[in-house]
Amino acid sequence: MDVKWGIIGCGGIARKFVSSLKALPTGTLVAVASSSAERAETFAKETGLDPVATDYAGLLANPDVDAVYIATTHNFHAANLRQCLESGKHVLCEKPMTINAAQAEEMIALARAKNLFLMEGMWARFLPAIRKARELVNEGAIGEVITVKADLSFRAPQDADNRLRNRKLAGGALLDVGIYPISFASMVFGGTPAEIRSHAVMGDTGVDERSFYVLEYDQGRTAFLSSSISGSLPVEAVIGGTEGYIRVLRFLGAKEIEVCRNNQPVEKLSFPFPEEEGFKFEIEHVMECIAAGKTESPVMPLDETLAIQQTMETMRKQWGLTYPEDV
Repeated sequence: MDVKWGIIGCGGIARKFVSSLKALPTGTLVAVASSSAERAETFAKETGLDPVATDYAGLLANPDVDAVYIATTHNFHAANLRQCLESGKHVLCEKPMTINAAQAEEMIALARAKNLFLMEGMWARFLPAIRKARELVNEGAIGEVITVKADLSFRAPQDADNRLRNRKLAGGALLDVGIYPISFASMVFGGTPAEIRSHAVMGDTGVDERSFYVLEYDQGRTAFLSSSISGSLPVEAVIGGTEGYIRVLRFLGAKEIEVCRNNQPVEKLSFPFPEEEGFKFEIEHVMECIAAGKTESPVMPLDETLAIQQTMETMRKQWGLTYPEDV
């Protein structure tokens, strides 16, 4: 099935979606839309695919559009999702799918009522390296998994108006980057944490600059996670088991993993792909699901998206961090 795509939001993440879509044998971009007509027209021209540039209403009224990729800032996701689903479009929404759990519940219920496909865009989960790590865990290659350690940190621009530091745009480390290690732990352990302990270092703009999370699961399994938009650490994830460990190097965009079984040399497995095509595995999965008539992904199911949002909301309550959408 050649899924015909529309894109809402014309920033850098949308450009990565386009370059990844171009790398696939199926899937066509037919329309892009932005809150700024000029931005949409510029983006359409830059893609080289000659799609229609339009406003949101025009894109959603286009009968050629089967599915929409939402690439706006977090604070607009819920409204954009509602527009797309009410217009009968399948949706891949960039993470986080919503700002809070109430919004997530509403959008999931709407997608199910409309019998439309909906998935949160957790692109790292679909990378071949991550899939291989998950396969090894499920096979028992490192015994019983007892620990996950993961961090995603970098130094963002210090401008107070930067999206990542803007509370009105749902900025902060947690929703933008912390969601990745939290989702990684959820993927490995499954289910919801029995106990959530977290701490945040708040910045002058009222959002978390750095945040740290300890998630306790059943049977003593524990995740030690962190994220930051004000400093750097090695971006990696380690899955620890009773008989070895798996290290996922640069787990956001992972191309390599290391597998160490007890008393054995470290085995390195490589899964290369062009940097600009990182989203193609996720896009391909979505199109396969739509072609098969599925309304959600077995790899990134909606109930898990909701559970992760509930976990992050618990953390924000521990810090006293709220967004305008929470009221």
